[in-house]
Amino acid sequence: MFDSYRETTLRYYPERCINCRYCSRVCPHGVFAEGKERARLVRPASCMECGACALNCPVQAIEVQSGVGCAAAMIQAALAGRDMDSAECGCSDTPGSCCGGRKD
Repeated sequence: MFDSYRETTLRYYPERCINCRYCSRVCPHGVFAEGKERARLVRPASCMECGACALNCPVQAIEVQSGVGCAAAMIQAALAGRDMDSAECGCSDTPGSCCGGRKD
């Protein structure tokens, strides 16, 4: 069973990568880093599943199910007029929240 506190929907296919570097430029959490021949997945647990990397990858080397994870929690809280402390996710540094307690 998928555990959203410990896993993400992020999938990276390095054999497809053409080293365009878009993923490392658009990721707000530094999940990808520039590599010599292709991007490197360096902090997968930090992925907030916003989908920016996948949307900007010209060769579909990255897949992510956006609409889940911290990005979705932040958007839903904003639309509901709540602050992040009252959101289901919490997006805090406390262990067990979708953003907190992750080890990179």
